[in-house]
Amino acid sequence: MSATRAAAPARRTAAESPRTGRTVPTLLRHLAVAAVAGVVVLAISYQLDSFRNFQLATVAAYLCATAGLTVLTGLCGQLSLGHGALMATGAYTVALCQNAFADRGVTAGGVLVLSLATAVLATVAVGAVVGVAAARLRGPYLAGLTLAVAVVVPALTVTFDGVFNGEQGLAVPVAPAPAALGFYFPYERWQLWVVTAATLLCLVLLANLVRSRYGRAFRAVRDDEVAARLAGIHVARTQVIAFVVSAGSAGLGGALLAMLAQSVSPGAFGLTLSLFLLMAVVIGGLGRLAGAVWGAVLLVALPDLTHTLTDLFTLSPAAAQRLEGNLPLAIFGGTLIVVMIAAPGGVQGLLSRLAGSLRVRWRRRRS
Repeated sequence: MSATRAAAPARRTAAESPRTGRTVPTLLRHLAVAAVAGVVVLAISYQLDSFRNFQLATVAAYLCATAGLTVLTGLCGQLSLGHGALMATGAYTVALCQNAFADRGVTAGGVLVLSLATAVLATVAVGAVVGVAAARLRGPYLAGLTLAVAVVVPALTVTFDGVFNGEQGLAVPVAPAPAALGFYFPYERWQLWVVTAATLLCLVLLANLVRSRYGRAFRAVRDDEVAARLAGIHVARTQVIAFVVSAGSAGLGGALLAMLAQSVSPGAFGLTLSLFLLMAVVIGGLGRLAGAVWGAVLLVALPDLTHTLTDLFTLSPAAAQRLEGNLPLAIFGGTLIVVMIAAPGGVQGLLSRLAGSLRVRWRRRRS
């Protein structure tokens, strides 16, 4: 009986055909939200100093990765412990492309767009390979596969030091801000604009995917694979598509981080990053793109918080360094436990419940 109920929405999904009257308003709504967000970031960038602009750009870069992981884990139900490695793939690809262009004397700003696109395509290819294997696995075996990816990719960059320069990593040459913006235009503000544009484009695409028949297929597979098969959904193909989409988003996030730091090294994309990404998505709100925003903010705000807490204690430099290195994981773990017990829907789920209760009270007062 439950299989029949779960299969019914999927049958409607398969029977639906794209209609301009239904899809265009959704697309326009997402574009309008993205435009408003872009204007807000543009205005804020003039009020912040260079460091805060850099931090905000870093949040936007992480948001690509957390949003993609939200689609994979939250909507399709596939656990991934290897998204840090997918970010590394995008970061190293953009570094190799930018260095290749620089060696040939091509320094125009447009080459960055080509490098970012190449990074996304390369990560999509890696994600497709991993996704095909992951579609055959479940539970701890799936976690083990993605965990192996998280360990192997950074190790490969160290092993093939002739290409990736080993532990030292690669520089990422990036063209300066356009001369039309003025000689004294802060470079960090220009970085924020570029990263925000790329991130908003990524979010619009993901939001429309979530609202499409593919998004409904993701949910059907997550809720009940047997019912999804009975409804005519190709489960393995749906899972591979989710992995590919998520990998492309993570690759874009890694490429943007490399552009911001203007360098890339294996130490920046270790196993800890993959764990942080997964915990950030759960804390923000699993299965909600808005929750991915809170997760990305937490990833950037946590180092500042730990630095502030470390300064409260009188410690030796070595002890302070050890505390600052281990405290983020402890805070993340403690926060994750509290959220899973007190607010299983994450920060966004908690805010949605609060907003719902406020709407109910407001309607009661009006009536």
